[in-house]
Amino acid sequence: MAINKKEAFTQKEQDLAAFAKAMAHPARIAILKILAQRNECICGEIVDVLPLAQSTVSQHLKELKQAGLIDGTIDGPRNCYCINWKAFEKFMNEFSFLFNKLKVQNEKACC
Repeated sequence: MAINKKEAFTQKEQDLAAFAKAMAHPARIAILKILAQRNECICGEIVDVLPLAQSTVSQHLKELKQAGLIDGTIDGPRNCYCINWKAFEKFMNEFSFLFNKLKVQNEKACC
């Protein structure tokens, strides 16, 4: 039986990995671009713009929401989503810190 070893890593490492996983699909990047342009969007409007089925778009929205990258409200049959800019800023800062740390370590590396 496989054992989940996530607990062996820090919460920050787990959060960065979840963010990277949520961003690792071109449809999710496209959804974020649409939300950034419109500042708020109804799921049906996203479906009209993307070459994906409504159920597929909903799954991508669910992944983005679980990662904390978007917020959503349900108003009857309407689902409205917007980007969680605080989460993006947090991850941007954490990735910048990580990349800068790796860069400094690489300057001392042999390759």
